[in-house]
Amino acid sequence: MFPKIRDVMTKNVITVDVDYTVKLTAKIMSRYGIGCALVQENKKVVGIVTETDLLKKVIAVGIDPEKTFVREIMSKPLIVVEADAALEDAIKLMFQHKIKKLPVVEGPQEGAKLVGLVTLTDIARLQPHLIEKLKELFTQSGETAPRNIEKVINFYIV
Repeated sequence: MFPKIRDVMTKNVITVDVDYTVKLTAKIMSRYGIGCALVQENKKVVGIVTETDLLKKVIAVGIDPEKTFVREIMSKPLIVVEADAALEDAIKLMFQHKIKKLPVVEGPQEGAKLVGLVTLTDIARLQPHLIEKLKELFTQSGETAPRNIEKVINFYIV
């Protein structure tokens, strides 16, 4: 039997407000040594900002991080997974949406409570056979893995 997402997720998730500047958000991510922060508005998680968002949506296009707000660059809509779902479900969601990070929630959709974050790297470290499953999904679909996902697959699968 596969472990549940709650068994491997990170429970202490860093959040930022939609009205934080990109520069402040980058400083927070750097201070905590994290690759993403979840974005909240009125105590509700509405998006995620990742290192890739910072690189592609700010740095690469020359936008001023001191004058740009997280709401302008965050990835949305937010794709989430239930804490009691199987890890294989997370892999399928990540494949389907070509993402590496999934916020974990509990409760009904409207009132769902953020309880953690699971990443492809977390899964790969603990369940390398699931990364094989991800590899199979790409092969079956005829697609190639995005570079950021391919790095995880190749690093953890020998």
